[in-house]
Amino acid sequence: MVVLPQQEDSRLMPVLSADRVWTGVTTSEDGRVFVSFPSADGPGLQVAEAMPDGRLIPYPDAGWNQARDDHDPAGAFVCVNALRTGPNGRLWIVDAGAPGIGLPAVAGGARLIAIDLATDTIARSYDLGATRRQTSYLDDVRFNDQTAYLTDAGAPGLIVLDLTTGQARRVLDGHPSTIDRRTMHADGQVLRRQDGSELRVHADQLEVSPDGRYLYFQPASGPLARIETRWLDDPSVPDDTLAERVETWLDTPTTGGTAIDAAGTIYLSDVEHRQILTIMPDRQVDTLLADPRLIWGDAMWIDSSGNLWIPAAQLNRTPGLAGGAEAVDYPVWIYKLKIDASPPANDHT
Repeated sequence: MVVLPQQEDSRLMPVLSADRVWTGVTTSEDGRVFVSFPSADGPGLQVAEAMPDGRLIPYPDAGWNQARDDHDPAGAFVCVNALRTGPNGRLWIVDAGAPGIGLPAVAGGARLIAIDLATDTIARSYDLGATRRQTSYLDDVRFNDQTAYLTDAGAPGLIVLDLTTGQARRVLDGHPSTIDRRTMHADGQVLRRQDGSELRVHADQLEVSPDGRYLYFQPASGPLARIETRWLDDPSVPDDTLAERVETWLDTPTTGGTAIDAAGTIYLSDVEHRQILTIMPDRQVDTLLADPRLIWGDAMWIDSSGNLWIPAAQLNRTPGLAGGAEAVDYPVWIYKLKIDASPPANDHT
């Protein structure tokens, strides 16, 4: 039996609430806050700017947030699964390119979109269609200066994108390190699709070490693997050689999201026990925080003021993860925790 925390930790401060399930939050250097909503609780707003008074303004505009039955990607998101500020101070948005995990990918939908925050307009859209598979579901992104790495949670693999040239390559396609091979749990319950079958979320979380040397990545069920970026970044490295360079680094629980600080400490959301773990570069694991409010801590964000932002997404209570049942307790909250750590420059600036 899984024992969940009963006492709230006063260090965990509520920041934002919404009547939608949100899974992503990021901040700009001048203090703007942006959030993302998947389609877990139905179509609607996907990206918004959270205003100081709590209002959520569709971002970059209402048109991009249109709900289209045919999921036409022209001028609108298909399914936003991640967002973060990154290189050149832009807001970067991952469009999964499919309306859900396990659903057919939409032609032209798999994209990494960069928004200029000075003008609130699309600066560039990287078409990742050449790297996708029929069941692809682009999941998340991290940066190492002018290289972006993305995970594919639907068709297991990684994407390496040159932000200067726009050239994208699929790597570690179907490699064991990218495949969800273990039963996923949250709050002591097995996660199941709407049809009752066990949920599988392949390559999901990823982080780049502050020195740019390693990419850490894992399926949502763990374990955490790593590979040196020099192997990933070199298109001349054969697939079988690349596969041999992957190191299983640490056994991890079912994970909602991760973040990494400038010292190389990884913050990992253990959704089975409603806690946040810290993983040091020497693989020492400690519990940073356990709190009953952390129901599926999702993609986390470290801001320049030393705060860890944590959406408590309650995804395990949505029909797509709870075998068709709906048990989300609205509103859904985003919390903030002071950690006095800085974000890594290679990913955030």
